[in-house]
Amino acid sequence: MDSMSIELPAWLGDDPGVPFPPVSRALREPDGLLAAGGDLSPARLLDAYAHGIFPWYSEGQPILWWSPDPRTVFRTDAVHLSSRFRRSLRGSRWEVRADTAFADVIDACASVPRADQHGTWITTDMRDAYVALHGLGHAHSVEVFDGDALVGGLYGVAIGRMFFGESMFSSASGGSKVALAALAHRLRQWEWPLLDAQVENAHLLRLGAESWPRERFVATVEALCRQPGPPGPWTARFDRLPASDLAAPAIAR
Repeated sequence: MDSMSIELPAWLGDDPGVPFPPVSRALREPDGLLAAGGDLSPARLLDAYAHGIFPWYSEGQPILWWSPDPRTVFRTDAVHLSSRFRRSLRGSRWEVRADTAFADVIDACASVPRADQHGTWITTDMRDAYVALHGLGHAHSVEVFDGDALVGGLYGVAIGRMFFGESMFSSASGGSKVALAALAHRLRQWEWPLLDAQVENAHLLRLGAESWPRERFVATVEALCRQPGPPGPWTARFDRLPASDLAAPAIAR
């Protein structure tokens, strides 16, 4: 996000136990801006995600909290890989794992150049906050390896049976698509129906993302976050998934 002068609807204090304003109070312009200030403590972050809110700000800005309307989401049974891309995976040597290289994934998400973005919103404080959440078993990474080389991945936050995607990267063509498809495949096996993608862009839409009204999204998220889903590393549960397994239309439909 570019630095900008904006009217803030609410300012959060230092107590992470103070609730966020109702998301219905979020601004229309810029879309979804709900509050500023507060901190990035685990308690604050988990409370935010459970209510359909996420932090997003640039260096030099206060912490900004957002709940846009509409919200971009993936149904875990509807992530789309093109037939051409699936064919390219049939002989792939790539392998997908989880929670074996969280810090490397978030660092790559912060540093990989993006055509539509100058700089990064993953500040040092943001990085430290999600690494801390990972240590508590609430933040997870999905990693795509070519041998020992990390070629793609994503990270996000899990609460109950809901996953909130934060960022993804590719250092080899298709790396982030494989990470997303593998995550959706595993989540569907675990009967997690939804994956939050936050804000719409053309790339996400090509992969099958949908736009949901905020009211529908928040109600669904609050219900999924209340369902059983104990925190902890996903490494064993996710297991190792060959990228070639994603070539089948039934898996990446």
